[in-house]
Amino acid sequence: MTMRRLINLKRVEARRIYLTYFIVIIAYVICQTMSSTRILSSTMRGMLVPICAYMVMSISLNLVVGISGELSLGHAGFMSVGAFSGVAAAILMQSVIPFAPVRLALAMIIAAIFAAIAGFLIGIPVLRLKGDYLAIVTLAFGEIIKSILNNFYMGMDSGGIQFSMLSDTTRLLPGGKLIIRGPMGISGIQKIATFPAGFILVMISLMIVFNLVNSRSGRAFMAIRDDRIAAESIGLDITKYKMMAFVLSAAMAGAAGALFAMNYSTIVANKFDFNTSILILVFVVLGGQGNMLGGIIAAAALTILPEKLRQFSDYRMLLYAVILIVTMLGTNNQDIRNFFAKLNPFRHKEPEEEEAA
Repeated sequence: MTMRRLINLKRVEARRIYLTYFIVIIAYVICQTMSSTRILSSTMRGMLVPICAYMVMSISLNLVVGISGELSLGHAGFMSVGAFSGVAAAILMQSVIPFAPVRLALAMIIAAIFAAIAGFLIGIPVLRLKGDYLAIVTLAFGEIIKSILNNFYMGMDSGGIQFSMLSDTTRLLPGGKLIIRGPMGISGIQKIATFPAGFILVMISLMIVFNLVNSRSGRAFMAIRDDRIAAESIGLDITKYKMMAFVLSAAMAGAAGALFAMNYSTIVANKFDFNTSILILVFVVLGGQGNMLGGIIAAAALTILPEKLRQFSDYRMLLYAVILIVTMLGTNNQDIRNFFAKLNPFRHKEPEEEEAA
């Protein structure tokens, strides 16, 4: 490969990154304008924050599945850890930090830390596995996290924070408040999540992933994905890099979970079940593995589509499934992919095309 071709590839990569930022910013400006002028319906305005949360989930899982080449089916577990820890932190800080945006930011940071810790603890036994084994074990850990949260109780009184498992044995003093109620989750949440906060989180996630992918660690991720044996032969620590991607992905999922949860008045652990993990994986696969912009668009489309099909209540899920199948068949067709590739103004032209032009 010539030096000129390497330079052109770098330019194409830079254009692709800037195009992703540009589209996300333009989409935000349009949606924010339509929301402030009440052009968007109340239902669509209520979906803006969940769409941002799912976009971040798609970006974070793409780091593991698309960039690192590992299949994880328990990503909703990290989202639930972030949701519960973030909401609990926001409730505990409510009297100390009355300014909602600051409280939301701190809650998302705390959620990211707790989710990263969960990702690290799960990654210790899991990341020595690969392929189907890794997928099944991450699925199991996702269900374990959901089960733990379904049986976890936390409250606060004048004596401090109290915990219990399986049943409520916190024995709070008079005036105390039970925050996490086991299978009842958390209720009475102050809805402080906003669309601008969601946009900022999406942009931060993109910057983290793009900078990581174009660093030495990112090249190590892709080397391990493309040929594990060759990567080991040149001295790359496979477990270290897999753990790095897994923990960072879990942290972003935790922040997204906190943002998502604080858009609702009640949150329960069953919301973050196996179906949610599969939905997030569908975002990644439909948008293209390793393609952040495609994952973002898929997350927005597949969040809006079921809502728009509600008018066909009897056939809504059937139509949703058919549209998904047709889309996947289309994106897997090489002729269709080549057609849309020709429409991309930022694509890299092959030498034959340049000569013809």
